[in-house]
Amino acid sequence: MTNAMTVDVEDYFQVSAFEPYIEKYKWDSLEHRVENNTNRILDALAEHNTLATFFTLGWVAERYPSLVKRIVDEGHELACHGYEHVRVTEQTPDQFRADIVKTKKILEDLAGKELKGYRAASYSINSNNLWAHDILAEEGFKYSSSVYPVKHDLYGIPDAPRFCYKPIEKSDFLEIPITTVKIGQKNMPCGGGGFFRFYPYLFSKWAFSKINSDNQAAIFYCHPWEIDPDQPRQEGLNFKTKFRHYLNLNKMESRIRNLLADFNWDTMENVFINK
Repeated sequence: MTNAMTVDVEDYFQVSAFEPYIEKYKWDSLEHRVENNTNRILDALAEHNTLATFFTLGWVAERYPSLVKRIVDEGHELACHGYEHVRVTEQTPDQFRADIVKTKKILEDLAGKELKGYRAASYSINSNNLWAHDILAEEGFKYSSSVYPVKHDLYGIPDAPRFCYKPIEKSDFLEIPITTVKIGQKNMPCGGGGFFRFYPYLFSKWAFSKINSDNQAAIFYCHPWEIDPDQPRQEGLNFKTKFRHYLNLNKMESRIRNLLADFNWDTMENVFINK
């Protein structure tokens, strides 16, 4: 079974949890670490002869076009993560359309090829804004990976399908939810990110193995800042934000390398679209 390896290309100061602490107009004045960290992930993927999908912010792509070029030149899939990490829950339909159209053009101009995939900032497609799927399909996207079928304080559609489904009637457009493992009657998040840093690696390995044993492909996601324990520390964070963001950053890169060795991986496009 081949699973989908994905990277959400954003810098440490762009995460949704930092919105109350870091204003967007300050972003360019902060130390940027996304290029170096993403290159480290690309190096690890090359060492394991593995392809991945890079859901990339337009803001990052504009500032680091050589990074986008490397992603594409090495055979990875480039996909859209919005322009500057604005959650869909904070946008009107018109604002959302403008955001994805702008970002899609930036990325396609740099890549020289059509984009097929989209991932919302902080998995912010929920039961109140399913119109986003229709707009994505209208603008030429083939799939979204923006729904997390869990109950969470920041995102989630707990009763959404756990695996790939068509959210629009009479359309081939796909929503490919973030991976969960069923324990009893509850969907446990296990697709990556903070949960992957929180759980012991053996739990994550068991969860992916169980999903594969059910003949389903899993999705793993990470962020470049998650392999960077030396990133600048933000002051004034509440306990929950500090815990979620900084937990086990020093362990993340080695755990990703373990995943690359323990399972088979490819791009979202190859696993779900070109199958």
